[in-house]
Amino acid sequence: MAKAPDPFHEFVMELFAPMGPVNVRRMFGGAGVFRDGLMFALLSDDVIYLKTDAALRAALEAEGCEPFLWTRPSDGKVTDMGYVSLPPDAMDEPDLASDWGRKAFDVARAAKAKKAK
Repeated sequence: MAKAPDPFHEFVMELFAPMGPVNVRRMFGGAGVFRDGLMFALLSDDVIYLKTDAALRAALEAEGCEPFLWTRPSDGKVTDMGYVSLPPDAMDEPDLASDWGRKAFDVARAAKAKKAK
């Protein structure tokens, strides 16, 4: 039997709607947010984290945003996954959230192009 839609996932899809169609897929206890097959954000504990490069990370951290840190259960090793939280003021503003989301999508696209070389 299919799981009921997650209300937070539906909220995220509406929040990023100005970017165009996005979808959310459950993965690893959280979820990924995708546009055109590229993951540009991840969801964990009802927090939206955007994929970053050095420039976007600096901009988000200047807004007071926090990195997504994954702790390996087997030994407690902490890994920075390269994602930083969406600014709180963007959580209620689809246009602002989508501006940040487009930047994260550009980072994801650049990472894919670099990996393809």
